[in-house]
Amino acid sequence: MNIEYVKEHGTDIAVVSGDAAEITTVQAALDLAMTVKYEAGAERIAIDKRVLGEDFFILSTGVAGEILQKFINYHVKAAFFGDYSHYTSKPLRDFIYESNNGKHFFFTASREEALERLAQAN
Repeated sequence: MNIEYVKEHGTDIAVVSGDAAEITTVQAALDLAMTVKYEAGAERIAIDKRVLGEDFFILSTGVAGEILQKFINYHVKAAFFGDYSHYTSKPLRDFIYESNNGKHFFFTASREEALERLAQAN
């Protein structure tokens, strides 16, 4: 897993990328959030969906809800970027839609869009 720090429109954002699912538990996500928040001062994270475990996208596991609740508790905003077109679950599609209309979490097709959404989030 790679962590890169960028500044987008004056906002510090950590960009997490990789080729393997390394964020598979709530604790792993919390560790990531604390690392970027306390080591780099970034409260916004753009995460490549390839580093998320597949359970994140199966809402009945509760993994996504628990991870996002931890992020809210620690005042971390996140954007997850990648291709979501192969997911057919209506609850997941509704979850993505609702998240994208909120202020804390976003699901985007590209890294650039994720950075833009995070930079503009209030």
